[in-house]
Amino acid sequence: MKIFDNLLSLFYPRMCVSCGDALQQNERHLCLHCQMHLPETHFHKDLENPLNLIFAGRVKVENVCSLLYYKKGNGVQHILHALKYKGQKELGSFLGEYYGRQLKLEPRFQTIDFIIPIPLHPDKERKRGYNQSEWIAKGLSAGMGKPYRTDVLVRTHYTETQTKKSRFSRWENVKEVFEVADADALRGRHVLVCDDVLTTGATMEAAIQKLHSAAECYVSVATLATAHG
Repeated sequence: MKIFDNLLSLFYPRMCVSCGDALQQNERHLCLHCQMHLPETHFHKDLENPLNLIFAGRVKVENVCSLLYYKKGNGVQHILHALKYKGQKELGSFLGEYYGRQLKLEPRFQTIDFIIPIPLHPDKERKRGYNQSEWIAKGLSAGMGKPYRTDVLVRTHYTETQTKKSRFSRWENVKEVFEVADADALRGRHVLVCDDVLTTGATMEAAIQKLHSAAECYVSVATLATAHG
């Protein structure tokens, strides 16, 4: 099997999703150099980090954090693109578990009961083949030792891409797209809602508002990347 793997990598080399260099045999998704130089925010250690300002005065969140800083053209953009559009769903689990092990050490995240990925509309998920946020949730679950659930928050409306919309337009686009399918399971619990990237926060805000109004639960937020800070 090892010989077969070596032959396979000779003809179809595995590439680092950040820099594009060939991966060594013991490397997964990212080369050691890129993994060691990931632009980590360490926001999970700071209760007053800049991401709190995104939701301030709009919706109550217990904690907000992102693993990486995202900038146009940097390696993190390549990582997110590979995860979302290139079928590399296992990358979400890999980075989610890496972040989950860090969150597990922070007392503020030790009270989490469930991890909930931001859902895709079923039509969009069928088209893409997977929900990248669900794979992030799987990784966070493995790293934190907490269960994840995909059956409590559902997306009921198909929406256009948010990429080029203003914050207000994004909010208008998503404000009524979520429903809570099992409010009793969440009532009074502390849930961690996860997604791939936090930009304006409009999608996350809509999900949090629905969770608050339907289930009266406590909500924290974790994403793989953010453009803020």
